[in-house]
Amino acid sequence: MPEEQRPPTAQALTTLARGEVELSGRLPWSSNGTFLAELCLDGVAMKAVYKPLRGERPLWDFPDGLYRREVAAYELSAALGWDLVPETVAREDGPYGAGSYQRFVAADFTEHYFTLFEQPARHDALRAIAVFDLVANNADRKSGHCLLGDDGRIWGIDHGLCFAVPPKLRTVMWDFAGEAIADSLLADLSRFATDAAPEALLDLLHVDEVEAVRARAAAVVRGGHFPNPDPDRRPYPWPMV
Repeated sequence: MPEEQRPPTAQALTTLARGEVELSGRLPWSSNGTFLAELCLDGVAMKAVYKPLRGERPLWDFPDGLYRREVAAYELSAALGWDLVPETVAREDGPYGAGSYQRFVAADFTEHYFTLFEQPARHDALRAIAVFDLVANNADRKSGHCLLGDDGRIWGIDHGLCFAVPPKLRTVMWDFAGEAIADSLLADLSRFATDAAPEALLDLLHVDEVEAVRARAAAVVRGGHFPNPDPDRRPYPWPMV
């Protein structure tokens, strides 16, 4: 299977969940222990990013188990029908124990949010990620967390600092502030806010966090516009790229 070919979602999830794992090495520039892995199942091989619990640095404002939030971000994207986050699963087994496995996105790594924003044709895809971050309460949307995949799609990665109950939004994606949010996105958020909470999220997050996600979705629908940065909070992550 060519590296640039994206496997079907069901196949990717099965391979991530059941494939035999072989580590290729540690990924540089990650604040936590993050590894490139190859998973093989029934003759199918795919690359994945492995984030073990053992490699996480303790944080005062997030509980241990950030890898579960990586999986929850995928599940939120899937529940909304937006396909923004690469397929991600949690496993208890692994070279360094429990952790998340996310399909590795073959991408042009010279591209990131700031370069992609210079291309107006990419704006709708970037707007969808910005709305996703509002609902997920993403505290760490750096420019480099938006990848231009070889499949031509823009993917959002690195969601370990999401889903806190208190407001923590820190993002570089403020260029759409004040704009109306697309009706199609608002319709998906309205459905998500009124339907029963997805079991997948309840299995990964505290019930209060899941209810906060749904409350934020409802609030975005009511507001209908991208917010401006809160002058009383630090709205940008660091480093920004």
